[in-house]
Amino acid sequence: MNSFEQFEPDTEAEEDNSGIWLSISDLMSGLLMFFALLFIVVQVQLQQEIVKAQRLERELETYKRVIDQLPLRIISAIEGKFGEGILEIDPKTGDVKIGDRILFDEGSAELKPAGKQFLKRFIPIYSDVIFSDKLFESQITRVVIEGHTSSKGSDKANMELSLRRALSVSDYIFSEQLNFKTKQKFQQKILASGRGEIDADKSKDNSSDRKVVFRFQFRQVNFDDLEKDIVKP
Repeated sequence: MNSFEQFEPDTEAEEDNSGIWLSISDLMSGLLMFFALLFIVVQVQLQQEIVKAQRLERELETYKRVIDQLPLRIISAIEGKFGEGILEIDPKTGDVKIGDRILFDEGSAELKPAGKQFLKRFIPIYSDVIFSDKLFESQITRVVIEGHTSSKGSDKANMELSLRRALSVSDYIFSEQLNFKTKQKFQQKILASGRGEIDADKSKDNSSDRKVVFRFQFRQVNFDDLEKDIVKP
């Protein structure tokens, strides 16, 4: 007669199988948790990118409104108040070009009396346009006063002359000779720059290349700061 022992269940084998199934179950649970966490992370990152894109779009729309409106405001404020050929306004950027004949004698960086009288009339009007609108004021970080020369003379001499002319204009704006209601705020945005003959016609001595340009620098979107703003609690 066969022993009943051969029909007894193999408990050790069942325990091994049970352990295997538990291990697989744990592994599957871990994988599911990993993918769930990964999905959440991806969703959060995607949402952050969407917010960044939306904020960037708003910034670009604001910049476009300034670019569209500011030159027209300047043209409207200045048009007809000065003689023909004294200044030129770029309708796209708002750059104001002033021929140096009204401001300086040739080769000189000292403002002429007529130049001072011109600036005394021009600067208050120009500044009032900038600070008449909070949007303009917030978007304009710098008003760069650029000195330019013709190609006559050496590069070094022209660069030095152009910088001294730009500084003469900015110094006059800072002086007590010129007073207007937005002066203090306007001074905080001024930056003098010498450009020499960089933009000049190198083939000839062109008097129109000798000029002073008032040019805007606009606030740029800082993506690092934008990201910091997004993750703030």
